[in-house]
Amino acid sequence: MPPPAQTPDAIHRERLHQLAAFLRESEQILADFDAWREEHSDLDGWPLDDNEHSRHAVKRDADTWRSFNRVRSFAKELLATAEVQVQQLNPAHIQSRWPWQLGVLDYALKQLGTLQHEWLEARDALPPTARPGSFAYDDALAERNEEAWSYLDDWSSHGKALLEIQAAAQDLPPRSPALTSATTHARPAAPAAAPSSVARR
Repeated sequence: MPPPAQTPDAIHRERLHQLAAFLRESEQILADFDAWREEHSDLDGWPLDDNEHSRHAVKRDADTWRSFNRVRSFAKELLATAEVQVQQLNPAHIQSRWPWQLGVLDYALKQLGTLQHEWLEARDALPPTARPGSFAYDDALAERNEEAWSYLDDWSSHGKALLEIQAAAQDLPPRSPALTSATTHARPAAPAAAPSSVARR
């Protein structure tokens, strides 16, 4: 007899668990890179060996992308659920930064989707000899990861808001039905300028 299907709430909780794992991993990846950079830089903060610095930056970018892959396929659904939860909460229980953070996460996710699409096109245009491990393949992949890193860092920095919203939705009563029915579920607009964090290289 097959196991019973998971409820939507159970699926959402499992996805949030995967998000929490990404948040922990990405924080450790960045901490490891920053520790190495501090140890291998001069008093003015310039790397002692540019090639080694680049190699570690490439690894940081690749590791962060790989970690986010556990979340990327359902990140849009996480955002949609959080937006509905915010709309249903009593305004007194909403953190003022949450709508902005949801906009940052939405913008970053769209940019990551664009970069992934461009990478797949670039990969398909490579010659048949350009396989993983070849310079042409690895260089194109590293370029995608480098351009993606600041958006991945946005998810690392602001993704905790999704966990906070879930906790508030579970622990606090919703706003009155009259207010809920009058509320639209429009996605918060992303800031006019790209909100990505400054790449910490």
